[in-house]
Amino acid sequence: MKRDIIKIDEELCDGCGLCIPNCHEGALQIIDEKACLVSDLMCDGLGACIGHCPQGAITIEQREAEPYDEIAVIKEMVKKGSNVVIAHLQHLKEHNEMEFLQQGVQYLEQNRNSLEFDPDNVKYYVHNNIKPENLIKKEENMVEESTCSGGCPGSMPVDFNINIEQMNKTALPKTEQPIFASELRHWPVQMHLINPATLYFKNSDLLLAADCVAFSMGDFHQNYLKGKTLIIACPKLDSGIETYIAKIISLIDDAKINTITVMMMEVPCCSGLLQIVKTATSQAKRKVPVKALIIGIKGEVISEEWI
Repeated sequence: MKRDIIKIDEELCDGCGLCIPNCHEGALQIIDEKACLVSDLMCDGLGACIGHCPQGAITIEQREAEPYDEIAVIKEMVKKGSNVVIAHLQHLKEHNEMEFLQQGVQYLEQNRNSLEFDPDNVKYYVHNNIKPENLIKKEENMVEESTCSGGCPGSMPVDFNINIEQMNKTALPKTEQPIFASELRHWPVQMHLINPATLYFKNSDLLLAADCVAFSMGDFHQNYLKGKTLIIACPKLDSGIETYIAKIISLIDDAKINTITVMMMEVPCCSGLLQIVKTATSQAKRKVPVKALIIGIKGEVISEEWI
């Protein structure tokens, strides 16, 4: 039996990413500035991506459709590097192909000595649903903050700490009104976008705030955010709560955060944020102090307690 499947000419591909939104199966990703078919299994061969490639780098070829062989696929993936392997395994996980995912991970374990990357790092990123824009360097055991064009510029990690110190040292003329500098120390801050392995989280005091908190409180930056790393989330509107729990566990066990402060609005749906933290702390290996604050819709602190 033959079936159609896309083929990508890496010489022609310029990594523009226009093909990605039109692959409804999610089989395409931009990896190392090139379009990449991360899973033959999910490609339907309809070619919706072709008409959106300005370079003509995508075509359809017809070949014999053999039973899917994860071992054969992962053998090819490892030749392309850890970025592609991570994307491939995450793709299997997202489509609930757990048997194939297990086969791929087992192959990495069995062949770890011959790989050019650390399979433990790959498993960490797959388990925590972290996209491969940032890899933990095997030789340095630290995060490489990549500016890969395939990643959203808004999710590139940025540490603001130095800029804040410079701003705080700037003297204002006595005749001027005080100007309060932002106390945000890093970017991004949305829970889905943060990477728990980013260095600025290490040994920090974490503030987990509901999306609406900062808008209701005039003194949020000066009295609550100052000196802390920040994550924001909405337990009512956000999806992927399991991912949130996994990230907080990683922040506790791997980044070794010192404390967690949870700031929620008084509305009932906001209490889910504290439940996420409680679930994560109950599953984490380390224990960290947790403080919960409930904020009124006019910005007043209704309650504050360690739990």
